[in-house]
Amino acid sequence: MRLATRADGSRDGTLVVVSDDAARCLPADMTLQAALDDWGRAEPVLRALAERLAAGQGDLLDQETLLAPLPRAWQWLDGSAFPTHGELMQQAFNLPPIETDKPLMYQGMSHRFLSATQDVPFPSEADGIDFEGEFAVVTGDVPMGCRADDALAHVRLILLLNDWSLRTIAPIEMKTGFGWVQAKPACSVASFAVTPDALGDAWRNGRVCLPLTVEINGEWFGSPIGDAMAYGFEELIAHAARTRDLPAGTIIGSGTVSNANHAEVGSTCLSERRAIDVIAGRSMTPFLRFGDRVTMRAADASASSISGS
Repeated sequence: MRLATRADGSRDGTLVVVSDDAARCLPADMTLQAALDDWGRAEPVLRALAERLAAGQGDLLDQETLLAPLPRAWQWLDGSAFPTHGELMQQAFNLPPIETDKPLMYQGMSHRFLSATQDVPFPSEADGIDFEGEFAVVTGDVPMGCRADDALAHVRLILLLNDWSLRTIAPIEMKTGFGWVQAKPACSVASFAVTPDALGDAWRNGRVCLPLTVEINGEWFGSPIGDAMAYGFEELIAHAARTRDLPAGTIIGSGTVSNANHAEVGSTCLSERRAIDVIAGRSMTPFLRFGDRVTMRAADASASSISGS
């Protein structure tokens, strides 16, 4: 099942169920957050709408009218579950390894998520504008102390998102030991959220086993696959819930999708490419300039869009 949020003048928009070909939709007369708050009641209603769409009903969908699936959320927790990314950064910039046997995670800005087609406001090019391609899950209510073995039952939806980063600011904030604020502005999120069953075999072991393809100004930048996570989403959820409940609508990110064979599959962020440049002894790839366009998509084996772009 594929869901989206259409702009209606309110902060949270209106939830719509979208056909598999993304051409048609039917309104659900609720917000996505309301559906997540009462998923047991909402899911059958949404699936009935999906069945009507499969039968050919529905209105034409204008994707330019879509907001982020969750325009604002109770909580955004971003992991860093791809070890290759951290290893490259440490090697290139002589950074010490982070000594921990637990998943890395920080709490980011959640009161606003940008749509897939929305221009992104940045104060200055001098801040080192970078993108980070990630997969993410949206949970239902997760009880404190939830075990990893039980965590995937709380996954409601899967997202593709761009976790924008300002690289010039990040090292300054990291030195304080209090985490990021200025270096992590609002994320951009693909237009469609999908239920785990919509991914079929591509959703397995708590991972999105699809390539995340990134283009800059129409040129290919990378297509690493999401199955290389050292920790699956079940472990990230359990880590986040160790000492707190997670409310329905919590978004948990995978961190920058990165593969060990990066020479062949490329990267999903400029900072990683710059680290590879340093290791290779060549000039570093520049950060983004105003007017640049970043496109991300995830697709199944038949190349049909799964998470939007």
